[in-house]
Amino acid sequence: MTITDGTSAPPAPGRWDRLARVLPDALSRRATAALRGHRPRVALLVTAAATVYATLGLVRLHTFRATTFDLVIFDQAVRGYSRFGAPFVPSRGVTLDRGMDYLQLGDHFSPILALLAPFYWIHDGPATLIVLQAVLLAGAIPFLWLYTRRMLGTTPAYLVAVAYALSWPVAQAANFDFHEAAFAPLLTAILIERLHARKETHAYIAMATLLLVKEDMGLMVIGFGLFLFLTGERLAGVSFGLIGGGWTILVRGVLIPMAGGDPRDFWAYGHLAPDVPGLALALVRDPLALFRLLLGEETKLDTVLLLAWPALMLCLLSPLALAALPMVMERMLSDRALWWAADFHYSAFTVVILFCAGVDGLVRLLGWMRREDKGLVLVWAAGTLVVALTLLPRFAFDQLVHPTFYQRDARASAAAKAVAKVPSGVVVETSNSIGPALSSRTTVLLLDHQPRGAPWVVADVRNGEFPFASADIPRQRVDELVAAGYRKVFEREGIVVLNR
Repeated sequence: MTITDGTSAPPAPGRWDRLARVLPDALSRRATAALRGHRPRVALLVTAAATVYATLGLVRLHTFRATTFDLVIFDQAVRGYSRFGAPFVPSRGVTLDRGMDYLQLGDHFSPILALLAPFYWIHDGPATLIVLQAVLLAGAIPFLWLYTRRMLGTTPAYLVAVAYALSWPVAQAANFDFHEAAFAPLLTAILIERLHARKETHAYIAMATLLLVKEDMGLMVIGFGLFLFLTGERLAGVSFGLIGGGWTILVRGVLIPMAGGDPRDFWAYGHLAPDVPGLALALVRDPLALFRLLLGEETKLDTVLLLAWPALMLCLLSPLALAALPMVMERMLSDRALWWAADFHYSAFTVVILFCAGVDGLVRLLGWMRREDKGLVLVWAAGTLVVALTLLPRFAFDQLVHPTFYQRDARASAAAKAVAKVPSGVVVETSNSIGPALSSRTTVLLLDHQPRGAPWVVADVRNGEFPFASADIPRQRVDELVAAGYRKVFEREGIVVLNR
């Protein structure tokens, strides 16, 4: 069953009709013309969303709220690609005691970052990444709109697209500098929409590209395989599952070690087992442990509910939600509290899947009820937008309505003057929030507990920024450096510049 508004051709039988109760082989000429008429409106929505996301990130960069971990790491990697070299990330390598020539591919396997290199020929610096992330996040909108329009009609498509644009997972991703997660909404939207349109070749290309985003994307592909298999597409499901599983084994067992990394760096399940086979066996032996670990913490329960709430929980009625399940379990079964929280970018990996699952869940619900209720469809679609609006004050987009967000405070003004004291082309250790301002013209290392001997140091001795728990430690580090022969060339508002 498909809810339409009269602009789409009626459903035709076929295997994708079994999969998602979908949709004609091709739109009629009238529907195609109608789609062309919507392109400027959808493009305007994409442009507005990208502008909001870019504004959020660029203001954070300008006011010294962006961070070395992880913006500088990605900036260094993409700069390496842009110069036709290796994606070395000294800021990460030195912290892991693996040297200045540590490859980003050994940390997180994200070769897709190479696609961003040409934009560094236009502007070389972290601001480029922030703008590109904004475009990538907004780029999912047309495909989500197309999918929703086929299933529910034009007006619901706009409502759901705006709900996605304002959703809290997107807000948190845009707020946290730049991450490879920026690629996931676009690629998952393309994958779902192309599967839905029965464009298998396009879908496989999107799936293959998704695997290049991060080393754990194979888990998501396995989730898509499970969805396809359970909805009657057994050959495609098995294919996705084998590709996802094989790629995961290849990346973790071969490619990351070849790049100088250690897969154990991000093994967060030592409380359950030392490796993947042991983890699977432990969960089989004690399946109740799975539920205790998934929902045993209030933070986990809060995040899981927040993930489903933008689609008014109807995503739980769709087998498409299975595509998101491995990524959610990866977070909630871990021993790392930061992965459980809704505060960072992790939820951006699954946001489009759950919106699309919500659309499919509504269609399935109406099918079970044996009714075509356009009023109910509009209520649900409007409800997704209302949910997004009610969550705005809780998450990152709320900052945009406060004038003080756009202003540098005394500390940020002092930081801007401090970084001007550091010459270009040098190696500099910096506090976490200062590194992005220097990354385009120096080699930035994170100021941490271990002295690195860099000729320049810029430290914040009033705030306990990552990785320090309090300001006492960076203050002590500065005292030690001065005693070792460094001289202060700038000091204001707790920002200190040292030169050896």
